[in-house]
Amino acid sequence: MEPVREMKPTMRVLISGAAGQIGYSIIPMIASGKALGNNQPIELVLLDIPPCEKKLRGVCMEIQDCSFPLVEKIIPTTDGKTAFQDVELCVLVGGFPRKKGMLRADLLKKNGSIFSDMGKAIAK
Repeated sequence: MEPVREMKPTMRVLISGAAGQIGYSIIPMIASGKALGNNQPIELVLLDIPPCEKKLRGVCMEIQDCSFPLVEKIIPTTDGKTAFQDVELCVLVGGFPRKKGMLRADLLKKNGSIFSDMGKAIAK
């Protein structure tokens, strides 16, 4: 049996691209305590682009259905400015997917600007 540990202060965690395949797949690892510890309560900020807003609401419902005891609050948003506010840990996995006929250089250029904007938002 695992010893009882004192709970840590709540950590605000952001996942970008939360409605996408990678973001969606890492949410349970963070929400269950496997990634940050079973004594780390979290406020989960889920960021995605406006066209994915409906999917993002569905992701929130799934998290609520799972009743993860460490998740104190779920904050879905499509607004990067508010998403990065007071965040202590950012998991940046959301990016533009490669489309048919797209060169790798084009993909890197497009995603470079996306992640550059996220970096600027974190710095504020």
